[in-house]
Amino acid sequence: MAVQYLFQDGRGRCMTPSNDVAETADMAIRYPMAVGLNKGHPVTKNVTAPKHSRRRGRLTKHSKFVRDMIREVCGFAPYERRAMELLKVSKDKRALKFIKKRIGTHIRAKRKREELSNVLAAMRKAAAKKD
Repeated sequence: MAVQYLFQDGRGRCMTPSNDVAETADMAIRYPMAVGLNKGHPVTKNVTAPKHSRRRGRLTKHSKFVRDMIREVCGFAPYERRAMELLKVSKDKRALKFIKKRIGTHIRAKRKREELSNVLAAMRKAAAKKD
């Protein structure tokens, strides 16, 4: 049975003269009700620009350029060179444990191991291209 709402009371609730319980299957249309998933006055949401703080930590072109330049000039740290040697002989788990001991956290160690393995892959690719 479809219920037609005839009037609203002062609190924004839709009422019928007999206060019948409406079937949920027939209530697909949104009404300004005080309760339920779609409660409240129907409004359109404002489109706001994302906050500047949301881009914190994202790599910029300039910072990437600076880090690459420093890597090119200074090379790798001694612990990074040792970890790369461990990765060369397929000791990934030992390299992770070694890097974690030096850096301090597991997640940063995993990230560093991935970075060093990518560097080794790039070096192998460059050597293969050179030959």
